[in-house]
Order: sequence, then C-alpha cells, then structure tokens
Amino acid sequence: MQNSDAIFTPNLPVRGAERLLTAIMRAATKQYLSLKTTRLAAVPPPKDGHAYTLYAHVPFCESLCPYCSFNRFVFNKEKATSYFASLRDEMRIVSGLGYRFSSLYFGGGTPTIMPEELAATIDLAHELFDIGEVSCETNPNHLNPQMVALLKDRVQRLSVGVQSFDDGLLQQMNRFQKFGSGATILESIRYAAPFFKSLNVDMIFNFPSQTPEILRNDLRSVIESGAQQVTFYPLMTSPSVSQSMKNSVGELKPHREADYYHVISEGLANDFIPLSAWTFARGGTHLIDEYIVDTEEYVGVGSGVFSYLDGKLYASTFSLKEYGERVAAGEMAITGVQPFSRHQQMRYRMMMDMFGLRFDRTAFKKRFGVPAGVGLWLEMAFFKLIGAFKKSDRAIPSPVGRYLSLVIMREFFTGVNHLRDIARASLSAEDRGETSPCGPAIPPPGQR
Repeated sequence: MQNSDAIFTPNLPVRGAERLLTAIMRAATKQYLSLKTTRLAAVPPPKDGHAYTLYAHVPFCESLCPYCSFNRFVFNKEKATSYFASLRDEMRIVSGLGYRFSSLYFGGGTPTIMPEELAATIDLAHELFDIGEVSCETNPNHLNPQMVALLKDRVQRLSVGVQSFDDGLLQQMNRFQKFGSGATILESIRYAAPFFKSLNVDMIFNFPSQTPEILRNDLRSVIESGAQQVTFYPLMTSPSVSQSMKNSVGELKPHREADYYHVISEGLANDFIPLSAWTFARGGTHLIDEYIVDTEEYVGVGSGVFSYLDGKLYASTFSLKEYGERVAAGEMAITGVQPFSRHQQMRYRMMMDMFGLRFDRTAFKKRFGVPAGVGLWLEMAFFKLIGAFKKSDRAIPSPVGRYLSLVIMREFFTGVNHLRDIARASLSAEDRGETSPCGPAIPPPGQR
C-alpha cells in the first residue's frame, strides 16, 4: 500500500513559494558565500562537546561530465599519486590539532580512481581518528570484484554516480561510452549492493530531454537494482558549465522541477522512505546522504574543499600545485574565510535540519538562546503559512516542507558551485589541467 503521507503534490501556492524561496536564496548566498582572501596554516582546534565530520576530496576523473561544477581534473597518475600522499599528510596535520571524527566522507571527482591509494588513506584515517562509518563515491565501471573486495570491509556506504539508466540520456552525458548501457549499469549495482551496509545510487532529475516516462523507468530500475538507498538531485548548473551543459544535455527547465519531484515521491512511496529532502532509503537503512547533515560542523581535507567551524566557512586552494606545496610545508592550504552572522548561523542550522527532515527546536533554543519563532520569526511564519511542517509533529517537514528544503539546498549548492567557478577562474591553464606537454587534456565544451 502506498504511503500517501510521503507523496509531494505541487499546487499554485507551492509553486509561488518555490519561486520566492529561489529568489531569496540567490540573494542570501551572495552574502553567505563571499569569501575573504586569507592564508591560514590550519583551521582552529576542536572545541569540547562539539561533534565533527571529516570530508576528504579526490578531484580526479577519467573524463569530465559537462554539467559538473565540482573541483575536478582529468586523471593523471603521477599527480594523483602525489595528491593522495598529500591528503594523508594533511590528515596527520588535522589529527595533530586534536580532532576526532566518527564519520568520514570521500567525495570527488572519483575517489576510487586509484583503489590502493584510497584504501591506504582509509586505513590511516582509522589509525588517526575514531572513525565509525566511511562513505565513498564511485562510478559504475568501478563496481568490479577487485574493487568490491578492497572496499567492502572499509566502506559502509558506497555511493554510485548513475544519473540515469536511460541510454539516450547517458549518451547525451557522454556516460554511455564510459560506463555502458543502463542495463549494464543495473547489473553492476545488483552485483555490488549485497557487499555494503548501504549502496546508494546517485540520480539526477529534470534533464531537459527527460520525460516523465523516462523518469518513471529510472524509478523502476532503482527499485529493481537492490540498492538500499537512492538520491535524486535536481539538475543544477553554474556559469562555468552552463554552455557545455546546453551543448550536451540542453537548457535547464526549472518550471518542471516540482512536477518531477512529485513523480519521484509517488514512484518510491511503496518501497522507500524519505531520509532527506532528496535521499530515500529502504526500511532499516539510515546512512544519511550528505555529510553536512550528520553534524553541523565539519573539516575538509584536500584541494578545493570547505570546512565549517564555529560559525565560519573556510576554503582551501583549488590549485593542486599550491596544495601540495602548502601541505609539504606542514600547513593546511586555506585561502579563504567567511564568518557567518548569528542570524546567518540560525538560518544555516534550520536549513540543514529541515533538509535532514527533523528541525530540533529544543536544540535550536539551546544553541542560540532563543526559540526559533523569535530568532527566525519571519522564516517560521512563512513555513507555517505554506504548511511546511506536519501538524502532528512540528519538528518533521511535511511533503511540501521536504520539497521546499530541496529548493533551498539546490540554491545553496548552486551558490557553492559559483564559488568554485570563481576559485577555478583564478587558476593558471596548467593548474586547471587544460594544457600539458602532449596538448589539451580537456576536450572543448560540448565534446566531453
């Protein structure tokens, strides 16, 4: 029987609220994410009673997807080997500051691009920190017996970037050539899923050429895959990839997003429960999709990472060369910082709580000294008016609240992507990986 409480249904007030929130978040992220240039040898030391998550970034891919704005470079074995060594050295620096972490999240790029280096880095993290759970991103072509054997006892949550099982969309994204057909990818997931506590399938919805029927077929494939978890991200872009995305998958159609989110929530209601605004899990699986939801504060290691500590956002250099040099000198490679005001910190906490589907008002009051209805009176009045929380439990977002929190996070991550654009624009052509002794390393937009 379908869980009707989990199904989001768009209507005119919701569509109006989505447009308003989009505009508000775009203005807010310009204030939140305007980093001031700095040079710091390390993040501040940990504070007693605070919980932290460790994020590690591996910025290498076999080839670059046209819609992706993350800090990533075409794989070069020599550079990647050196980078992994620097990553482990930076972990040692963080350990020397006194940090301990219960969870570790590897993102990219493609963290599994050098399996033995990744395994050595995970093993060191266990030695340095009190790591309980490790999450790691990968690609479908890495779901082979050798990789599974190496990671099954090291990684609890493996997240596989699929995006779609539709062969036409895969060809548009240049993923069919890299990873095979949707049927091939589906079989790879079926093989790997039983070896992990949670295998998550990363999907994207609202591709310009995606129809509701293509999306429903994707949902059926997810259900049949045996994956314990699925994440459906709305298609997002940034100025740096907007043209290459337009040339490959087409121009973004934001007006369809709410309708497609309805298709997703309806299609998964029999088999999955919402775990965050865009992550759904089968019963008994509760490893959250985003490391920023597990704990409010996190430390990032690697090139092009962010850390959020005690109300301040820190950014590390996007230059692989500078990153290696700074770590070799015994420093973290922090190049930017942005303090959040008290009100911005309140908004950030509410945003993360709503995204994680539980707004803990008692914890909010303990943290900030005022009830949410006082500290965020305008925001709370807006969410009450639109019916963003369940009437039976005001801590839990309703289906409408889930979708609106997806809208908020979509714009937040779009703002972060813009920050990445600015950082990458300042890199030299060599640093961006666009030139090499053998000629261009990155194909022109539209040919990736």
